[in-house]
Amino acid sequence: MLNDLGIACAAPSRAGIECLNLKSNKKRRPVTAAKPKNIESFLTRQAVYLCAALTIGTLIFILGYIVIKGLPNLSAELFSPEYTSENCSVLPALVNTLLVTALALAIACPLGIGSAIYLVEYSKKGNRFVKIVRLTTETLTGIPSIIFGLFGMIFFVGALGWGYSIFAGSFTLAIMILPTIMRTTEEALLDVPDTFREGSFGLGAGKLRTVFKIVLPSAMPGILSGIILATGRIVSESAALIYTAGTVAQIPKNLFGSGRTLAIHMYVLSSEGLHTNQAFATAFVLLALALFVNGLAGIIGRRIGK
Repeated sequence: MLNDLGIACAAPSRAGIECLNLKSNKKRRPVTAAKPKNIESFLTRQAVYLCAALTIGTLIFILGYIVIKGLPNLSAELFSPEYTSENCSVLPALVNTLLVTALALAIACPLGIGSAIYLVEYSKKGNRFVKIVRLTTETLTGIPSIIFGLFGMIFFVGALGWGYSIFAGSFTLAIMILPTIMRTTEEALLDVPDTFREGSFGLGAGKLRTVFKIVLPSAMPGILSGIILATGRIVSESAALIYTAGTVAQIPKNLFGSGRTLAIHMYVLSSEGLHTNQAFATAFVLLALALFVNGLAGIIGRRIGK
């Protein structure tokens, strides 16, 4: 076969012609219409959107209600150094809340994080003792706070003779938040890839150095999430502290003195029915404190992550 220049060339085979025809047919194939959406997937997606909208709407409603009711009632008298029946100062309760929170976290965090490190890094897999500890921890997480309050009243207030004090309330709250810190820390450590540990061991690092230099920094965002949850439970707790810390509306002279927190202060004012506006103002202060603590923990977590 001759081409346009008169040079002989091989004739195309029948198989090649058929292959070219198939390629041209594929290119010319008309675009088919998209299949209709699955009705089940559509309904599921709409249900998810509806649940998210209801959750966000409820949260916005609660926050807006507290801000509208509490913000106009803030005044200088509300932050007086001493509580009286006229000013219903929130400052002593705020100081007591910070004391109880700091002391409870100082007790629970080392114990919870250390226990989680042992369960994940040092205990043998399939150990029956570890299974019992995890089951007990999960059980304690679901116990109502009033039970912890009764235990604290019987043991710390009565048996140890601490009385109604900041110390008794802090130890009671430490026991109450210990399972939360322990479980969240354990899950955060389990999420760290084993390749991090293997790489550290391969470079000659020991077990302890690997845990504190490689594993813990990697798991710190999850650990901070557990601490944030525990802090929120401490700040909002009232039932356990009524039986252990007491309801005295003053800043105690020492840790063995009685004092009320913001949650108890708000409960007492609302139950009396005489200072409802101050109760809403206390709720606003409590909400602002919770947002501040969460924001501060988030900033610390991002810096540690970097």
